[in-house]
Amino acid sequence: MVARPLAVVGGVALTLAMCCASQVARPVPGATTQTARTGTGAPTSPEHPPHPESPRPAGAALRLDPHWRITHLGAEQAIEGWVDRTSVMPGESVGLHVSSVARRWSVTAFRMGWYGAPGGACVWRASGLRGIPRAAAPLDLSTNTVRTDWPASLSLPTADWPPGAYLLRLDSVAGQRFVPLTVRSPDTTGRIVLVDDVTTWQAYNQWGGYDLYNGPGGKADFANRSRVVTFDRPYDGDGSGQFLKLDLPTIAHAERFGLPLAYATDVDLHAVSTLLAGARAVVTLGHDEYWSTAMRSSVTRARDAGVNVAFLGANAAFRHIRLEPTRFGPDRAEVNYKAPSDPLLGVDDAEVTVNWREPPVPRPESVLTGVFYECNPVSAPMVVTDPDSWLFAGTGATAGLQLPHLVGPEYDRVNPGAPTPRAIEVLTHSPVTCRGVASFADSAWYTVASGAGVFASGSNWFTTGLPEAGATGTTARVVGGELTNLLRAFAAGPAGLVHPSRPNLAGLHELAGDPVARAYGQ
Repeated sequence: MVARPLAVVGGVALTLAMCCASQVARPVPGATTQTARTGTGAPTSPEHPPHPESPRPAGAALRLDPHWRITHLGAEQAIEGWVDRTSVMPGESVGLHVSSVARRWSVTAFRMGWYGAPGGACVWRASGLRGIPRAAAPLDLSTNTVRTDWPASLSLPTADWPPGAYLLRLDSVAGQRFVPLTVRSPDTTGRIVLVDDVTTWQAYNQWGGYDLYNGPGGKADFANRSRVVTFDRPYDGDGSGQFLKLDLPTIAHAERFGLPLAYATDVDLHAVSTLLAGARAVVTLGHDEYWSTAMRSSVTRARDAGVNVAFLGANAAFRHIRLEPTRFGPDRAEVNYKAPSDPLLGVDDAEVTVNWREPPVPRPESVLTGVFYECNPVSAPMVVTDPDSWLFAGTGATAGLQLPHLVGPEYDRVNPGAPTPRAIEVLTHSPVTCRGVASFADSAWYTVASGAGVFASGSNWFTTGLPEAGATGTTARVVGGELTNLLRAFAAGPAGLVHPSRPNLAGLHELAGDPVARAYGQ
């Protein structure tokens, strides 16, 4: 089968012959593999034309597979799996570790994004794999860590997989599950780096009965929660983490407009100190709560070098974590004690895994994000307070416009009592009541001396207002237009040089709060 050019990313020409082309998975001994083939068809065009100076994104020649979704979840342990690296470069192999009660199973790799609609395009498939039910995961009682020791079922080839966010769908007669994987861009120069927030997915992953919030007794079992969670286990539910609800709409929106994009995870922000060198912007896609020191340093350094930053969910950079190795590789264990009981207290106080704003070394998130996490849960409309901002240009937004159900369940506020950039512009100022206390949720824009601009949405539900998330009418027009304005300005260079922030905090009469107070919620 003749390969066709797909895209050029970072000077590397990527090709893909057809979906499920002649690549052959390398199974471990005892596994049987067959590869299937289907056609990709002609490239599709986005509903809106791409920016004239922007290259077509990797994956633009693929076609939406209407059957990418899971239709038969099956029993809880019918089939499930995980990969031994959260991201790989194109051409690097990755081990897929699967437990299946069915005798045979298959795996299909879908590149997720925009293909005339949000969804997945098939790039590779392997079938006829022997199913083996794996032993229950042991529990490390010292940290309440659930970890599996499943051997790899097969090694996935990625040589012809264009960079992007992927879901691997496991299929068997007993059920289906997803396994997320990012194929990282070889070069981020001149590109908007979209970051999948896998450390937060893992923090909330209760597979095996434990996560960083709950023990086997559920939400009331905080005392028995994990202090360390590991990527060496499947995600609970359908296996996709928080990707489908919070990350995919933004990825699809950015690809829809043909913007110059690169793809990574927040583990890459931690591990690759040069990841953002030369990038135009870095965008955290959804609920991006759990940050290591290296992650925060990487983004702060990039901002101060002129790289734009966007936080599209609330509660960003709130929890301080460490990443440690497991037997499967580096950065596979995520440490978060949420209390000074961390064994590093008095040994390395700067790495104690409390909330970033708390002692022993308080560094509130607002220094970077501009906004300050306050409370959950809420559900409220997002209220426009600065319709003359360039971000609302062409959207029809007016002062006091209410966009239903966009604030929640967690929200941020521009708190004058916290170390917040003074040149900050509040864009939306939404009344909320959380746990009986009246307050406001804010989205904001600030700029720095390097010319970089920083946007924070102030709400975990902000991206649910995108048309790619199913929103319609005024909400889709305003939120979709706002994000398009933001990303196009980011693609052009340091956005603060063209759109300096216009401080308006004084006119909002915001109440100053304790800059190191513990936020509501665990």
